[in-house]
Amino acid sequence: MGGDKVKFTILVLISLSIGFILGKLGINPGNSYEVSLYILIFIIGLDLGLNTKIKDFKKVLSHKTIALPFSTLIGSIIGGALASLVIDIPLKWSLAISAGVGWYSLTGAILAQYSPIYGVIGFLTNFIREVFTVLSYPMLAKIFGKEPSISIGGATTMDSTLPIIVKFGGKEAGVIAFIHGFLLSLLVPIIVPALTSGE
Repeated sequence: MGGDKVKFTILVLISLSIGFILGKLGINPGNSYEVSLYILIFIIGLDLGLNTKIKDFKKVLSHKTIALPFSTLIGSIIGGALASLVIDIPLKWSLAISAGVGWYSLTGAILAQYSPIYGVIGFLTNFIREVFTVLSYPMLAKIFGKEPSISIGGATTMDSTLPIIVKFGGKEAGVIAFIHGFLLSLLVPIIVPALTSGE
């Protein structure tokens, strides 16, 4: 099992590197990333539907499942407050960036309306969170548990990092991850603009 995780991580890094190089060469895949993502989510949903019983869904729909995304958001915002002190950037921007919880495209776009610099920082910070989730979830799930480790993915756990969580956390963790990401995706468009526009 440990060997599988190492192979998977190596394949992810190779794929990311190839994509980066092709992007630098000017090769534009258009919206193939988005289409591939929808296909992946469809396949995972199909697999969950075929192999998961109703009682399994009832088992994961607990108060802990609903509390997890709110804990993720609060933890991210606390982390943003601490980062503001450590790297000496205004609290407003640090909180808004951290409240993006991995949704880099939205966070970067919202922040860029007010500050191009913090828009780029917001984009990169949340993008790195997504990449970190892909690379570290298999290891963190083993150390801290499959369900608690879902929080590192933030809003991405309903789409781009969902396949990783299902692969290494199992179908039950996949259901929790989808709910987690879905609820955060509802909150981010409200909270990030509120923090960014506040004085």
